[in-house]
Amino acid sequence: MSKRTERLGWVWGLGLAGLLAAAPAHAQVPAAKEAGAVVAAVTEMSIRDWLERLHEASRRRAYIGTFVVSSGSEMAVSKIWHVSDGVQQMERIETLTGAPRTTLRRDDEVLTFVPDQKLVLKERREALRLFPDLLRAPGQKIESFYSARALGIERVAGFDAMVVDFIPRDHLRHGYRIWSEKNTGLVVKMQTRNAEGRVLEQVAFTELQLDAPVRMDVLARQMENTAGYRVIQPEWRKTTPEAQGWRLKTEVPGFQSMSCHTRAEPSAPSTVQWVFSDGLASVSLFLETFDPRRHTKEATAADGATHSVSKRVGDHWVTALGEVPAETLGLFIQALERTR
Repeated sequence: MSKRTERLGWVWGLGLAGLLAAAPAHAQVPAAKEAGAVVAAVTEMSIRDWLERLHEASRRRAYIGTFVVSSGSEMAVSKIWHVSDGVQQMERIETLTGAPRTTLRRDDEVLTFVPDQKLVLKERREALRLFPDLLRAPGQKIESFYSARALGIERVAGFDAMVVDFIPRDHLRHGYRIWSEKNTGLVVKMQTRNAEGRVLEQVAFTELQLDAPVRMDVLARQMENTAGYRVIQPEWRKTTPEAQGWRLKTEVPGFQSMSCHTRAEPSAPSTVQWVFSDGLASVSLFLETFDPRRHTKEATAADGATHSVSKRVGDHWVTALGEVPAETLGLFIQALERTR
């Protein structure tokens, strides 16, 4: 579960880490009335109100914590150090279970250290955030596809947290239940749920220190200290679907095209990654030339909240991947069309 652990750590740092910083004026009401007052205040906010607080709420927030990611019978534990100066954000995530692995991030720059192999993977991951795209997607009508509902206050990791559901309005996306520390807005727990309300994946802090003494210069030196490691840096180049000869015949409701990159390595065939988002969930299409030696079986797979669908489309092999139902991925593949 290392990839999931890294991604969800990124969620704490640059996405959910302030998503629910709401109604500070109600933080001082008496305890007996507090839950009702918070629910009333939160109910008045639209989902866009919530999401538009995303970038500002996580600024200038420093913390250290231990969080657990669970999916089915699997569980992974990691420790995170996070800091922001209002402009730049940095964090370190260290796995405490499974194979040792440390991930350091400066905004979208990511270095993953694998000590057992003396290997460092250096990447840029602009598409990894869970809620990355609302503010970059003009005309995004997210209210047509989700609603927000306040549920009350619960205690998580020693902190009182507001609980809010993000509810999908159709069957093409999952829902989210989020616990937000009531004073700072930091998300201390999150569940991804299917249409029946079953928890597909959960991440929660078990220990948290707010306003911790995390220093950017220290994390920056750790990122630069690759001595004794072999550094691998896959080359992704920005492009457009049109330039690569692809388009969608029909749109998948709610999803907008956000980015497109190609990767070309001497030891691997050229791959196109086309990323979509509905403002909450994201989907990636990986497109490559069909190779019967490698692409032997079409398949659908699930890993917690993440589904993947692999299928041949003409002379190409397509893998759709995202935290959405498999049906949604199928619609993307059905809509794909080669233009040359």
